[in-house]
Amino acid sequence: MDRLGHVTGDPIEIVSIESDGDRMIGSLATIGGTGVFASALRDSLLARRCDLVVHSQKDLPVAPVEGLAIGAIPGRADPRDALCARHGHTLDELPVGGRVGTGAPRRAAALLAVRPDLVIVDIRGNVDTRLARVGKDLDAIVLAAAGLNRLGRPDAISQIFSYETVPHAPGQGALAVEARVGDLDDDGLLARALRRISDVPTWLSVTAEREVLAFLEGGCAAPIGAHAEMSDNGLTLAATVLRPDGTESLTRSASIPVPTIDLVSLIELARELGRTVARDLFDAGAHDLAPLGASQ
Repeated sequence: MDRLGHVTGDPIEIVSIESDGDRMIGSLATIGGTGVFASALRDSLLARRCDLVVHSQKDLPVAPVEGLAIGAIPGRADPRDALCARHGHTLDELPVGGRVGTGAPRRAAALLAVRPDLVIVDIRGNVDTRLARVGKDLDAIVLAAAGLNRLGRPDAISQIFSYETVPHAPGQGALAVEARVGDLDDDGLLARALRRISDVPTWLSVTAEREVLAFLEGGCAAPIGAHAEMSDNGLTLAATVLRPDGTESLTRSASIPVPTIDLVSLIELARELGRTVARDLFDAGAHDLAPLGASQ
């Protein structure tokens, strides 16, 4: 809001919307997946109760919605996952049979791959609710580092996981600003302002990661991680599919050069990179490890 206000010179009003994901209890897999966080916001946007909505990329379904489009992807925060443990313990220091809370099958599988003795406890709720359980009925929880940092709670982090240890979710740490297509087609003030708050390297990285999820049709119940980043050599993507019990995983990676061309063409290149890596995973037998819908 502050950045858009600065760019446009106009006052920006926040419209607070409660999603189904805020109200409902139970695991994401049983209450409808990531869409429970996005549908109410999108309905409000289509009904013109607001002009823009801001999503967490990892909570945004990969399927497009008619009449809506992503207008901006700002610079990404830390995409990695973080352990929040009693006494500041690391994963290796947790007691045998320690209880670790997470609502993500991906995180559960990665934790069990390193520590098969752990007891994984399915948890929901906001950050404060989850953190309050550490030291009570849980030895630790796993949350996105980006969320903890944005809420001013980096003090709760006892360990930041590398991608190799806990592959983060596609799009984690990034935001998506969604708008009505008609407001983006012209070269009006809103469209220009959204371009100015966008970060192209983040846009391409997130696009490649989320294309893996789209190709494999994994949904929220599939333990799939992906990490892409830009460098002088181009765009590199690694993606991982884990067996839910953590006993096996597959990782594939690829890179492409990033020429100086228009954003639309660059986004399509990033999508093709995502499809290439996802196809490699599928051909290597990823569908034997996790519940995937891909059949390409």
